[in-house]
Amino acid sequence: MGSVDRFIQFNNETIDARQLMHYENVAKALTKNTLLAINERKLMEFQPAEQTISLSVFWRHREEYVMHAGRMSDIFLMAEGFWKFFDVLSWSDFQEEKPTGQPKFMDQLLFCIEEFRMIEMIQKKRVGTQIILQIRIKTYLDFHKQQLRVNIQKGFLADAFISYLYICLYEGTMYVQGPDFFKLANTIIQNVYESKTTQHSIDLVYRIYFLLNEYVKEDSLLQYYAIISYTSLPTKDFHYHKGVKNSELGEEGKKDTIEEIFRSWHRENEQENGVHLQYELEHGRDGKAEQAIEAEEGQEGHEVTMTGKGQSIGNSKDVQVDQSTNDQSSDLKKAGNSFGKEHTNVVYKEQRIAITSPSDNKHVLYKYRQEHAPYLKAFVQEMKKRLDQKHVDKRTNLTKGRLSTKLTALWTDERPKPFFKKNAPSIQLNAVFGLLVDGSASMQDKMEETKKAVLLFHDVLRELKIAHEIVLHYEDAYEATETSQPNAFEWIHKLEDGQKDNGLDILSMVAHEDNRDGFAIRWMGKRLENRLEIHKFLLVFSDGEPSAFGYAQNGIMDTAEAVLEQEQLGITVLHLFLNDQEATEEQLNLFRLIFDKKSATASSLEKFSEETLRLLRKMLHLVVQSS
Repeated sequence: MGSVDRFIQFNNETIDARQLMHYENVAKALTKNTLLAINERKLMEFQPAEQTISLSVFWRHREEYVMHAGRMSDIFLMAEGFWKFFDVLSWSDFQEEKPTGQPKFMDQLLFCIEEFRMIEMIQKKRVGTQIILQIRIKTYLDFHKQQLRVNIQKGFLADAFISYLYICLYEGTMYVQGPDFFKLANTIIQNVYESKTTQHSIDLVYRIYFLLNEYVKEDSLLQYYAIISYTSLPTKDFHYHKGVKNSELGEEGKKDTIEEIFRSWHRENEQENGVHLQYELEHGRDGKAEQAIEAEEGQEGHEVTMTGKGQSIGNSKDVQVDQSTNDQSSDLKKAGNSFGKEHTNVVYKEQRIAITSPSDNKHVLYKYRQEHAPYLKAFVQEMKKRLDQKHVDKRTNLTKGRLSTKLTALWTDERPKPFFKKNAPSIQLNAVFGLLVDGSASMQDKMEETKKAVLLFHDVLRELKIAHEIVLHYEDAYEATETSQPNAFEWIHKLEDGQKDNGLDILSMVAHEDNRDGFAIRWMGKRLENRLEIHKFLLVFSDGEPSAFGYAQNGIMDTAEAVLEQEQLGITVLHLFLNDQEATEEQLNLFRLIFDKKSATASSLEKFSEETLRLLRKMLHLVVQSS
């Protein structure tokens, strides 16, 4: 049976990324597989090569509690049932030996019976799942009762029998109406309740098939189950590298559960990911491996640095160059597994932005700062006033407070006041900021107003002596391929710059091509993670959703995951949507999926700076209050 690999999303619905991440955590906990991912497809199924479990779109557009219960039931069935108790060896033999006349019909019968067996097992093992699974059963019963009538009327007997079987299993054979010859299988259906293994279920499928063969001539047209396709199974010698065929069973024998298949795929991928298999970007050579004497064994986890000439240097962490300290470096670094599974083929460079037209931009810089001066002055004064309110002058001769060491007043004064209050220590804003500016092509018409907003952000933090970093990020869409996606981070102001004025750097920003937001957020998060400041903020200035090579479908989910990862590290992520008109409800929902409630929108180009100041005020007030 073919996998549902060609499922296409025809509508414009967006995935609730945070909810899917919740489901993903449940699946990881049940399977104890931290690499497991969750997505949504036409039918629920396993995809071992991608380390993914798919939930069915069957649950969309239903009442909220039904949709949630249905998706949870998919997870329990896949991660707790089929994951551990589906016999892949028996399934594999079944695929090779079954009659070729009605293969789809036989597959659907088997999965229907196996689903019933898994549900019974899960309900006994995890009593708390009974409510969720009963909602699933009721919903599917209503569906199959309707399908049974429709398919009988249309003469789709194979599809009708699948619905007949489902209803019989959950309601009993006495309450199902169908063609008389369907009832010939009732005795066999009764035996399903005693099925304990996948092989037993396969035996029942054969019995049903041969019993109904003279009545049901056509294969089923519809597909109700996918679970796992025969083509997705590893070969018998799967864990060997290509060309090694010495053992039919391999080093560890065949895999008899889906859990083992996933582990096999993961082990094979780990073996194929080493530095020894990563080649130069430009010339296709394999670096040191050309020289037999100096050849080094590749090790997973080593970062590969690509030089400007495409030569691979260094398999050891001891010889890696710290690119972050080289402002003008044009060397490429490989993301590998450090920035999420969506970015394993990303290569990136970190460099200072090239200052353009310094003489002309000096006049523009002066003009912008003149426009900002009133707002900047008022904002800084407001922050300093709030800080002053935290400072209390020392007061003595009080009736309450701390007891003074000089107690002679107790005897000399008629009404002694031996208490005092200490000076509050001077308060510094213990915070650090990182600002990511979207450098994609869609920012072209918004870049001038963006420069003003970034300049105001820079000047405010300089005045308040707060460490901050400003970076323009983008992906080179013209050079991106399936095996290499070049990205760039252009420093406008670095954390190490302190209070240096980088106004001319800000005015040198230009729009490029694509934006890979999840990757950029993780990159900036690594810059902020080890800082000593208590409060860490990461701002994202962007004019839309992520868009990069092979990133369209998974970009939203990956960016939402990146945001959650930073929050778990104590870094607060905020988003400012840069647009020349009011955001639509669809856009607002999208930003809520990614950034939760920490997203703001500018309704016009002129309000970029205003919204930037509002975000800064909100964040700095929190810092002051906690000081």
